[in-house]
Amino acid sequence: MNIKILCDSMCDIPEEILKKDFLEMIPLTININGKEYKDGIDFTKVEFYNILESNETLPKTSQVTYIQFKEAFEKYVNEGYDVICLTGSSKTSGTYQSATMAKNDVDGNIYIFDTLFLSLGSGQYVIKACELVEESNLSASEIVDELENIRESVNLFFVPFTLNYLKESGRLPSVVSFVGNMLNIKPICTMEDGKNKIVTKVRGSRQVASKLVDMILEANGNDLESKIITIGYGSNESDFEKLKEEVAKRIKAKKIFITRGGSCICAHTGPEILAVSSSN
Repeated sequence: MNIKILCDSMCDIPEEILKKDFLEMIPLTININGKEYKDGIDFTKVEFYNILESNETLPKTSQVTYIQFKEAFEKYVNEGYDVICLTGSSKTSGTYQSATMAKNDVDGNIYIFDTLFLSLGSGQYVIKACELVEESNLSASEIVDELENIRESVNLFFVPFTLNYLKESGRLPSVVSFVGNMLNIKPICTMEDGKNKIVTKVRGSRQVASKLVDMILEANGNDLESKIITIGYGSNESDFEKLKEEVAKRIKAKKIFITRGGSCICAHTGPEILAVSSSN
């Protein structure tokens, strides 16, 4: 079965998954000081963290375009592939709509899947799709059905370590950001119905790692042995070491992946972030 998996760069996935020859990531565009860059192509994640920390102007992200998708779909359909395209949440970006429009203008077996997540949450679906391509004889349409079947199992919790970026991007009122930063409050966020939602808060950085593990365990009934876990971070490597320690002590899972927050996410949360996600 010739199947090509496409995803957009709102999906944060581990390097070992990204390297698979049947997977391609289509980049969003990042605008920095009036100049456009392709996410993950014109700079690495670490280089982008440095840009964020040294730049006074907040970068802006632009969705993957109709043309980008159409060219990719035509290329792989003409090469004899069935195409599965996974996108970041349609509730936060127009990328899903761009993919759907392009699909309608290309003849071939093309399936568009709205993950209704971002970052590590979207990444869980990409990991699962790749697993199914490699370990099953399912058709492209059957793989999409399996992705629908795991929706209830996908969880994501993430913590931005500063509220300044959420304030600048209009996702948090200025007064909330000011008070939160002053009191060293860290919001623990998830995604619900495709949109970001703050579910709880912790005071100070020291509690973040253990709270993230508490929450992913609770969301899975304290049983993760059959689950795929992904843990992620940005520029804050020392905070991530604490999360790795907590995960190693408290979580037994089918597989544990590690990745770093991409440009599309960190442009809105800032470069210091911790996250954990799970799925069947």
